[in-house]
Amino acid sequence: MKQTNKDEKNIKSSKKVSDFLEKNNLHKKDFAQMIGVTLSYVYNIIDENIPFSTRSTTIERIATVMDVMPEDFEEYIIEDDPTPFNKNLQTIKEYIKKNNYKVVDFLKLFERKKRLKVVDILRGHEPLPIDYFELLSFKEILKMNDVDFFELWKNIMLDYLQKGGLDIEKNKPLLDSMFMSAKEYLNNQTRHM
Repeated sequence: MKQTNKDEKNIKSSKKVSDFLEKNNLHKKDFAQMIGVTLSYVYNIIDENIPFSTRSTTIERIATVMDVMPEDFEEYIIEDDPTPFNKNLQTIKEYIKKNNYKVVDFLKLFERKKRLKVVDILRGHEPLPIDYFELLSFKEILKMNDVDFFELWKNIMLDYLQKGGLDIEKNKPLLDSMFMSAKEYLNNQTRHM
């Protein structure tokens, strides 16, 4: 009897993935790359040649690309340590909605080799880049205004510095000066472009 339940779970999850790919006209190769698996693995789970993954990382990546909760897959086992809330990531997700992007369409706007990293960023397991110029790709794709983008970068930097041991309150005047100089520099760079 247990075997039947496992097979039913497998069919349900495999069908969800198959339907999603068809509905979004997403090639299996692109999907495999977005979730960090081989093309043959995607074919095998869709054709039900192998059981649907029980690995939480794979299911979370699949769920992120499909813009559903990992819990929507019966195979998903909730981890003991939930991912903490990240206000910077929330800003990115709000801009995705503001632009009326499906997550998969948002991912397609990045270079193929960057998509898996972006999936891991969206699921909260990879930090947003602190490199201003690397983060610019998010700004351009999400059509963020300069003020919101600078605030996002500033907040990412503050989180990074705080995790590194910097006391934000004690160093507030220094940080304010640093960010004011950075803003002035970036404004000057923009004018000369």
